[in-house]
Amino acid sequence: MLDLKWIRENPDALDRALTNRGGEPLAAKLIELDKSRRAAITELQELQTKRNEASKKIGEKKRAGEDAEAEIAEVARLKSRLGELEEEEAKAGEALDELLAGIPNLPDADVPVGPDESANEEVRRWGEPKDYGFEPKQHFELGEALGGLDFETAGRIAGSRFTILRGPLARLHRALAQFMVNLHTEEHGYLEVIPPYLVRGETLYGTGQLPKFGEDLFRTTDDRWLIPTAEVPLTSLPAGQLLEEGEFPWRVTAWTPCFRSEAGAAGRDTRGMLRQHQFDKVELVSITLPEQSEEEHQRMTACAEKVLQLLELPYRTVVLSTGDMGFGARKTYDIEVWLPGQEAYREISSCSNCGDFQARRMNARYRPAEGGQPRFLHTLNGSGVAVGRALIAVMESYQQADGSIVVPEALRGYMGGLERISADA
Repeated sequence: MLDLKWIRENPDALDRALTNRGGEPLAAKLIELDKSRRAAITELQELQTKRNEASKKIGEKKRAGEDAEAEIAEVARLKSRLGELEEEEAKAGEALDELLAGIPNLPDADVPVGPDESANEEVRRWGEPKDYGFEPKQHFELGEALGGLDFETAGRIAGSRFTILRGPLARLHRALAQFMVNLHTEEHGYLEVIPPYLVRGETLYGTGQLPKFGEDLFRTTDDRWLIPTAEVPLTSLPAGQLLEEGEFPWRVTAWTPCFRSEAGAAGRDTRGMLRQHQFDKVELVSITLPEQSEEEHQRMTACAEKVLQLLELPYRTVVLSTGDMGFGARKTYDIEVWLPGQEAYREISSCSNCGDFQARRMNARYRPAEGGQPRFLHTLNGSGVAVGRALIAVMESYQQADGSIVVPEALRGYMGGLERISADA
């Protein structure tokens, strides 16, 4: 949610930012709606004062035995006009709120301008793709041959975009998640949280998923929603609260299932585990003071990168362009892991600084230590990392010519010492 006062003072900057994000200029429409609402409020207050004065005069005249018909008629007229103004103010306010709710966050000044992912800029690379000496297979070929990935049975049970994991591959998936949670809690200073997997609509509104992205979510019959990411409940921890400056930063992490309808992904990544309705992710969320958020963004991205470094998976980090960023982000780094089977880098983590955009929507504020008016907090979120995609990367990167998969050193303690997954394991 953007600050209306800032919009009134910076209409050109708003329109430029929206245009850079591929949207339409909206400043004039917002300002006009705001003017209408404010004018209705001002007239309401003036007429309420007049009505009160007229009502007082009626009482005085009646007590004095004088005729008060003119004042009674004036009160009736004012009452009718007040009703009209209340309706005008409500309609203008609803239209303004609806428009504001659909406006994305404004990009930072150093975010590359461009229409889509083609304008993303690479920041750094780590590791080099290896030469296997044979044609690497994709994860679904490896997993099906090992008997550890079963898409057919999952399809019969739940439909498309679901997977059943079995045996050592199921354990490898769990090992990856445990490894990530332990790393982030023991070495990176995050507090582990087990949040609700179902949330209310207002919670999704606060983090920016509603109303714009409702079709991408799963809704229950009692009007709750399955979380698309643990970002939603974790970021909402300070919602509606006024907290003390000295408490921050907060750093929390959670390993949860995530549920997405993938409504806009028809025909994309239909084979394998890359794009599922249900998947696991280890999420990182930071709640900070405004002056801390830029440094925290770099820190969070480094924490996610460390996962891939310890797993010895080559990756690159890119900063997303204005046309490729998520709705609530003002700046995003994507970490893309190398998948030998696809011969391509694919996203495995997005780390975003949302500034005060989400905090405004959920009214999360802090009281400055030096006094003064409460201020909005800043929120950041990132995958630390997507567990299923990490499994894909490990399977493809550690595959052998015979179709077996070597277990990375970092995970062997979670695998009971198992060093290799093969068809007879």
